[in-house]
Amino acid sequence: MHAVARDWRSAPLSPVDRALCEFASKLTERQEDMGPDDLEALRSHGLDDQAIHDAAQVVGYFNYITRVADALGVEPEEFISPWGESGTEG
Repeated sequence: MHAVARDWRSAPLSPVDRALCEFASKLTERQEDMGPDDLEALRSHGLDDQAIHDAAQVVGYFNYITRVADALGVEPEEFISPWGESGTEG
């Protein structure tokens, strides 16, 4: 898990997990560029419309809650180590 948090592009992921990360990244950083090809890319890895819908909901929720926390100045809990910085690989 920490390899994904550090850099998902170089992490040892399955093809479907890599496709999901690409989808999440694009939806987060370049949502205006999303289109039918992005859905087809996920379908080509065996994901059905329900799985794609669920992925979009999860990505959207985390984008929403992060923006709310940022807007309100919420600080991370001190007892929680940032992803990728604990000495164990997951």
